[in-house]
Amino acid sequence: MKTIYTRVLLVLTLFTATPALAVLNVLTCEPEWAALTQELAGDLVDVSSATSGAQDPHHVQARPSLLSKARKADLLICTGAELEVGWLPLLQHKTGNPKIQDGAEGYFMASDEVSMLGIPVVLDRSQGDVHAMGNPHIQTDPNNITDVAIALNARLQLIDPDNAEVYQQRYEDFSQRWKKAIKGWNQQAEKLRGKTIVVHHESWVYMNDWLGLKEVATLEPKPGIPPTADHLSDLLQKMKQKPADAIIYAAYQSSRSAHWLAEETGIKVVELPFTVGGIKGVDSLFELYDETIKRLVEAMQ
Repeated sequence: MKTIYTRVLLVLTLFTATPALAVLNVLTCEPEWAALTQELAGDLVDVSSATSGAQDPHHVQARPSLLSKARKADLLICTGAELEVGWLPLLQHKTGNPKIQDGAEGYFMASDEVSMLGIPVVLDRSQGDVHAMGNPHIQTDPNNITDVAIALNARLQLIDPDNAEVYQQRYEDFSQRWKKAIKGWNQQAEKLRGKTIVVHHESWVYMNDWLGLKEVATLEPKPGIPPTADHLSDLLQKMKQKPADAIIYAAYQSSRSAHWLAEETGIKVVELPFTVGGIKGVDSLFELYDETIKRLVEAMQ
């Protein structure tokens, strides 16, 4: 009888001495932020993404399953800079979750933490899909991930202070590995500086700035406007006179125009993952940039 009593007392002591790990429900708008959150929080979060690597993050349907996740979310992490303007406000309104409304502690926009590029001098919607706050595709430069990670670590600790020490330890571990990885990518990509590229959409301004690539043309006549026969014909003549070193498109975009131009000019075409899960085998942030650099270097040696 005494033995049973002792065991019960021991169990109760352990239960009261060790606080249960709080699991935050986190909803991200894009896969890169889900991957970053997992790095920084591990088992302390239950994280899901509203989009996959095969989807255009500009356009998302508020499906019942997505609404359910948004209602339960303690933290919403999105790119911001109007990338999700076509669907995120509706999602917030439909769920009515006070934790993820603008200005709440559970509302986190990654673009607020970086220096934005591509801010239009004149806002003219006739010029296509123009973002007033700047180009939102910040994840194409790993240095931006560094800045976002600092701010996201602080936000996680603010929302879940009981586990602040764990978040800090995970952040410091990630930061060390990330700095080492960036150094390696920079060394591998040194030979890319000055190379010229044609892109499908203006998705790569941060990557170009990071790697020293020069964007000389786009397959889209205007941002967000699908390639037209007339525009591609003009682009073909331009490339015959002065060919670019590569044609680049994101995995979620149609490859038809890129491959047509490649066949007509002999310029190599490169499919890049763009985000985590964009192509098979890219399941982490580290693999995202590993594969991006590998494909660019192989195409433009």
